[in-house]
Amino acid sequence: MTATQTAGRGERVADWLDGRLGIHSLGRKYLRKVFPDHWSFLLGEICLYSFVVLVLTGVYLTLFFHPSMNEVTYHGSYVPLNGVRMSEAYASTLHISFDVRGGLLIRQLHHWAALVFVAGMLTHMMRHFFTGSFRKPREVNWLFGWLLLFLGLFEGLFGYSLPDDLLSGTGLRFVNGALLSVPVVGTYLSMFLFGGEFPGHEIVARFYSLHILLIPGIMAALVVAHLILVVYHKHTQFAGPGRTERNVVGTPFMPVYLAKAGGFFFLVFGALTVVAAVATINPVWVYGPFRPDQVSTGAQPDWYLGFAEGLVRVMPGWEITLWGHTLVLGVLIPVVVFPLLLVFIGIYPFLEARATGDKREHHLLDRPRNRPVRTAIGAAWISLYLILLAGGGNDIVATRLHLSINTVTWMVRVAVFVLPTVVFVVTRRICLGLQLRDAELVLHGRETGLIKRLPHGEYVEVHQPLDQAELHTLTAHRRQGELVEHEPRPELVEREPQP
Repeated sequence: MTATQTAGRGERVADWLDGRLGIHSLGRKYLRKVFPDHWSFLLGEICLYSFVVLVLTGVYLTLFFHPSMNEVTYHGSYVPLNGVRMSEAYASTLHISFDVRGGLLIRQLHHWAALVFVAGMLTHMMRHFFTGSFRKPREVNWLFGWLLLFLGLFEGLFGYSLPDDLLSGTGLRFVNGALLSVPVVGTYLSMFLFGGEFPGHEIVARFYSLHILLIPGIMAALVVAHLILVVYHKHTQFAGPGRTERNVVGTPFMPVYLAKAGGFFFLVFGALTVVAAVATINPVWVYGPFRPDQVSTGAQPDWYLGFAEGLVRVMPGWEITLWGHTLVLGVLIPVVVFPLLLVFIGIYPFLEARATGDKREHHLLDRPRNRPVRTAIGAAWISLYLILLAGGGNDIVATRLHLSINTVTWMVRVAVFVLPTVVFVVTRRICLGLQLRDAELVLHGRETGLIKRLPHGEYVEVHQPLDQAELHTLTAHRRQGELVEHEPRPELVEREPQP
């Protein structure tokens, strides 16, 4: 009996596929890929798994949502709105929330996953920023991640606007004002986007196409490209014994990492589901359908766009007229500053490489304290983002703290310039202080609290020397040459005798 006859059906199918697709050789090469074991690498997985949840729940919601602004009279399960004129988009959102089995849970799961997805991307990028993993050869992959974050902001805005409720309509009014502030072509941009005078009759259908087709397609392609480059460049890792610029220390993808990743996916999915089940988010039935002559009280965008609204709210209402055109600087300047804040983070790897003249490849991560200027810049950027986020809710802050809204607005205006500067200086000094502390530990060891009297009467404190692993971590940034395995020179390689 031949080997082909004894092989099972599954093995024969596998051999057939391998002969045509090369699956075995690819699997042998990549299924044993090593992944470093550190908790911060889970941030990227949270982004990926949240994106998967968004796709799954989004497909379900598309089966019941009607992206139309045609007016209908509502007659459904939510009695307070019976007999009210509204768009089909809003009526179908109510139908999903109250009449579709599991519809409200899926709606809330979709919204919560979107919030976690953007939060995960921002946190993931900050982890890469502070540890310097964006350096050569990973600048392109950094740009892919930055584009995902940038697209995620607008994808959230488009999805947030689809229900056509009063809150989302208030957000669209904000978008319309930003477009109208653009000199010369602002009115044309507004007419093009809304299909006529605001609010028009096309915006929901147009946002729907962008939300479920164009932007998710681009983001999916960027995710795939991002993962391919991660595999190609190998993972970065923190310095430690046995870790160099030419190796990766960790666990193999198959079966260890695959089992961990699978379990973590269900943990993320389960956590999002629990939050969606117990915490209400975006209750559109409370706001009612959108009407151009009404504005929702206390209207707030999702957190990731709060800083854009904060820019507009704290900007003075300046206007100037040039060559017969009125420039609304109170809106135009924030519209310009908003993307610049994001662009700065996107191009930072190239700015740092140019400023430092560093053209080497880097596969070992920095400890943030060992790069005080970069760490201070990142902390200052985050402080600016947070103060603008607070400015976007200046009315809520004033109401809850019983303050004048003018007082809150002026505090934010001053803090926009003062707080990032203070944070930069303080963070840099903290990093330098931590470096001195590390140097003290390396030189003298760790304090034990024990006092010893020497034979000549002097009292000294006993210090415990650091172990080799900790000593290696604290001094790795000063010993770059020792952390690189050099290829042996060809003349020193012993050649096998030729037959």
